[in-house]
Amino acid sequence: MNDNLNPASRKRINVVGAILERDGLILAAQRSSTMSLPNMWEFPGGKIEAGETAEQALRRELAEELNCLAEVGVHVETTEHDYEFGTVILSTYYCRLVEGEPELTEHSAIEWISPAELMNYDWAPADIPAVHKIVRDRA
Repeated sequence: MNDNLNPASRKRINVVGAILERDGLILAAQRSSTMSLPNMWEFPGGKIEAGETAEQALRRELAEELNCLAEVGVHVETTEHDYEFGTVILSTYYCRLVEGEPELTEHSAIEWISPAELMNYDWAPADIPAVHKIVRDRA
């Protein structure tokens, strides 16, 4: 039996994503063509390291990925999605920029998007439930 088909044996990856808000817009980041899930859009963030809380990981990842500091706010959604490489458990949080302007370091693009336009982007599957929640909450 292929272990990748057995949910109990799949690698579980805990990650966080930032729903950065500014002036009524949400920041989306496009994965580069060399990353897994190439060219898909996501909320910036990354893996939770051993000993970190979700909030600590999110602040660290935003500093590393976007060269900015953010305040982590309210939890939005936690979803699990099975990919070929493992099961991603994504927790998203509303965040507010405290210092710096987001810069590209590993993504191919970043865009500030109105909630009404979020569904027009090709989102990574684990991010889609949070996108739907934002759209519902802002309708």
